[in-house]
Amino acid sequence: MNTMTTNYKQLLIAFFALALLFTSCSNDDDVQVLAPEISMSKVEREFQITVGDTLKFAAINLNNSEYTEHWTLGDSIVATVDTYVFEPTNSGTYTLSYEASNITGTFNYDYTIEVAAKIRPITDESNAYITELLEYLPAPGQFINKGVGNLESAEGLIGKRGLVTLGAWGGSVSYAFDHTVINREDEDDFIIYGNAMPTFAEPGVVYVMQDDNGNGLPDDTWYEINGSAHAQEGTLRTYKVTYFRPETAEDDVAWEDNQGNTGFVLKNAFHKQAYYPEWITEDSYTLTGTLLSDSHIDMSNPSMITSAPFDYGYADNTPGGDKINIADAIDTEGNPVHLSGIDFIKIQTGIQANMGWLGELSTEVAGIADLSLLQ
Repeated sequence: MNTMTTNYKQLLIAFFALALLFTSCSNDDDVQVLAPEISMSKVEREFQITVGDTLKFAAINLNNSEYTEHWTLGDSIVATVDTYVFEPTNSGTYTLSYEASNITGTFNYDYTIEVAAKIRPITDESNAYITELLEYLPAPGQFINKGVGNLESAEGLIGKRGLVTLGAWGGSVSYAFDHTVINREDEDDFIIYGNAMPTFAEPGVVYVMQDDNGNGLPDDTWYEINGSAHAQEGTLRTYKVTYFRPETAEDDVAWEDNQGNTGFVLKNAFHKQAYYPEWITEDSYTLTGTLLSDSHIDMSNPSMITSAPFDYGYADNTPGGDKINIADAIDTEGNPVHLSGIDFIKIQTGIQANMGWLGELSTEVAGIADLSLLQ
């Protein structure tokens, strides 16, 4: 009797459980799903801010509907909740989109955000000239390891004029300004002094960088100044040369490039020290950059070798200094880029040429200054 009573109770409990489940399912079928009704905390759709600024966006549920939601920045989903904080690390144009959706409907809202690079302003203490050496990496040459071809000479340009040589093709030096050199509309923006003469130029390719992420470091993108020789036959923007340490300081410095060519930075009787930079511990090193055309060099008269200047856009190209327009900057594909200003500059010897008794062609830099502070 007790067993039958127990079984009856269990059956009764199961019956009520099934009845409750049926009732619950019937109620769910009767629930009306509401389409998302959203109010955005920021109604305006276009914003202009600077790297370092932030924008907080929020989507407010007005009818307690249930939905999935996400924020998309460009092609990437960056959040799946109702708020998103935009913290740009680089300048540019950004598209931010919000979407909420369920089986009944979808709500979308788009924003366009223009982010400008951070400008370091000119103050009473700002120096017209570069104020920090970032790197000195010369190629081998007849003046390397001497007075104008060492670290001290590269540092000698800080805050003033001096003289440093970059050696053969690919040798470079890079510096920072203590302020942003502004890209002034329809004006040249900075000047590079060299030691060019009317019939003897040693053109150097110029690169510029804006502190796009605002961290004060040269870790953004180098852009090249598009000079007049960039369109000439013989100019190559994807050039590499490897220099090899000679067995003795009396030997020429061998090199090979990525075009299958080989050659030497030749020793001469005027400069007998080692031409391979003594502070480079590796037995070889590779430099990359743009090779400019050597068509302006005339060696038909060995006693009167000439190197005519290009029209514009290079260092150590014309007597008195070379004025550079930031608006001439291009990317790796040769497309123009717009920079509101620059914070860093690099100069690199642009031509691989043996100039006979004059030695290798090597760009020299005697100073770099913001034209707006010299006027």
